[in-house]
Amino acid sequence: MSNHTSSLEASHFPVMLNEVLQIIAPIIGGKYIDCTFGGGGYSKEILNIPQTKVIAIDRDKKIKLFATKLEKKFPQRFKFFEIKFSQLETISTENVDAIIFDLGLSSIQLDDLTRGFSFRSDRKLDMTMGLNQISALEVVNNLNEKDLKLIIKYLGDEKEASKIAKNIVKQRKKKKITKTTDLVKIIERSKRLNFSKKINPSTKTFQALRIFVNKEITELILGIISATKKLKPGGKILVVSFHSIEDRIIKYFFNNYSKNKSRSSRYLPEDENNENALFEEYRNRIFKPSKQEIDKNKRSRSAKLRFAVRSSNEFYYPQKLIDKFKNYLNLEGINV
Repeated sequence: MSNHTSSLEASHFPVMLNEVLQIIAPIIGGKYIDCTFGGGGYSKEILNIPQTKVIAIDRDKKIKLFATKLEKKFPQRFKFFEIKFSQLETISTENVDAIIFDLGLSSIQLDDLTRGFSFRSDRKLDMTMGLNQISALEVVNNLNEKDLKLIIKYLGDEKEASKIAKNIVKQRKKKKITKTTDLVKIIERSKRLNFSKKINPSTKTFQALRIFVNKEITELILGIISATKKLKPGGKILVVSFHSIEDRIIKYFFNNYSKNKSRSSRYLPEDENNENALFEEYRNRIFKPSKQEIDKNKRSRSAKLRFAVRSSNEFYYPQKLIDKFKNYLNLEGINV
């Protein structure tokens, strides 16, 4: 078991580690939150700075094995909580120097074929990251065709969502869909063959189901709101995203709640204008992994890193962020 754990831990590459460290510039005695602990790449590097304190969270119970090693090594400086982004508020710490989110699927989760995240797996259709109420197996076998289509279309940006959803419902009437290979076959039969495409035909549907099962959009939005509340003035929030929905949310949040946001009307409510902005002037700069990093870790090729700096203004709830993306939130709220 320990050998398996070590191999999984070794397979995890913290995305854009150097860029993250340059942005947060850890200081002696600084306080940091690593919201996606994974293999602990970010946390370990921050803890190399004397007297730093790191709180790490992860919803995946298997990650606890890796976190325990750091807890033993830094008992006074490192704490781990098995919680989701939406539960960040429950951690009693404020005035944090930097908070890091590395979104999406970790290499540890993807490489563990028993989890059912990979379309190359022949295991049970699962896709749960941890602390879940549903699995992908329940989604594909219980949701009606209309809801399946909406999930696959909008969370996966899949143009042939209608046909895929129709064929899922058709197939499950004959036999329950239990394995990832069962779903892959349905998707491949549903899609027009296009050998010029670089991505696997199942990629978008698998992404959509994974996002829905783990309520990733809801968790992200609630997580970045809570994180903003915990930052000290001048503290930084960093987000590494991997698909367009995530990046759109982060860009909107940082842009529209920063001091340099253009005000569309002088009649906007006071708490929504840039005089009370949550962030300092936002530069809209995107960091991307180097060619060397992509060669080492192909998963990083679609990664984008954005960051914002907390202003000294009092925190207020960014309701417009919720309103802007309520369609995604409603979609993830569909009952299975």
